[in-house]
Amino acid sequence: MPNLGKLLSIFLVLGPAISRAQDPHFSQFFASPLTLNPAYTGFFNGDMRVAANYRSQWSSISTPFITGTVSADMDILKNVINPNDVFGVGIMALYDQTGGGGLLENYVGVSTAYHKALDVNGQQTLGLGVQVTLVQKRLDFSKLVFENQLGTEGFDPSIPSGETFTNTNITYSDYNVGMLYNATIQDNSNVYFGASYYHITQPQESFLGENNRIHSRISIHGGGAFPINPTTNFYASGLFMKQGGATETDFGGAFGLVVDNDPVAPTVFFAGSWFRWNDALSPYVGLETKGFRVGLTYDVNISGLSAASNYRGGIELSVIYLKPPANPTGKRLHCPEF
Repeated sequence: MPNLGKLLSIFLVLGPAISRAQDPHFSQFFASPLTLNPAYTGFFNGDMRVAANYRSQWSSISTPFITGTVSADMDILKNVINPNDVFGVGIMALYDQTGGGGLLENYVGVSTAYHKALDVNGQQTLGLGVQVTLVQKRLDFSKLVFENQLGTEGFDPSIPSGETFTNTNITYSDYNVGMLYNATIQDNSNVYFGASYYHITQPQESFLGENNRIHSRISIHGGGAFPINPTTNFYASGLFMKQGGATETDFGGAFGLVVDNDPVAPTVFFAGSWFRWNDALSPYVGLETKGFRVGLTYDVNISGLSAASNYRGGIELSVIYLKPPANPTGKRLHCPEF
């Protein structure tokens, strides 16, 4: 069994962060559109988008926290609404595991958004989105260790924990909204700004029967794509989130270099980094080819936990597939990519 003093030290450092019960987050927030802002639903250049993300964090000091999500969305009624407008629908699922599986969270959500063109050419759009989720959280006592069960010989599961929980399974509905403004500056560049508000009704959740409500989460994000030369673009993005007394600020960017200038599906290599204020530096590499974009980051921990973690945070993988538009010569959206 690991040294008890080391375990207690780790708990004292991690405890306050865990107790805030904040939402799961991704370093590649730009690659998980439907967990960042419901207004992203349907807003991309293609007929369908499928996105998946996987994150493993804190494996260097404890059992890792695992978060995964998958989503699919598309735009509909193309021949009914204004040709410069976009009406999107989507579905999202998220899995989150902490405490070595002691606490499991599962989310399933549906979302819709409408993006209205603000000019005759559709160079500027304003989108509003809504999302409804069903949340299920479960405690698994077989994977939890309580203080009363730590004896002179270490952990003894036969010793009663002394803990009483009213519920070990919680299920509730949740509601989120968002807006997204996007503007095309030139043929190959755009800027965007978005905001979202999660947990509108602040649903109640407690395993002890207490009146404990989830704090609403406010997210403000923005960025853009800026051409440097015919084969190189620079992509920048930033995010600010606030939930209860916790805040998170991320910013950074990546260069995109065209390595195969196929007129329909060019191959692009990406390299850059994002920075999470007072927490982590996240170098990023990615590759886009044949409708797929794969991204990889690794968090270099620079917070107060860096001594225990040896600067190791979490590895994260993202995969996005865009089904090409059936009419590639038609309207092309210049949408947020990072």
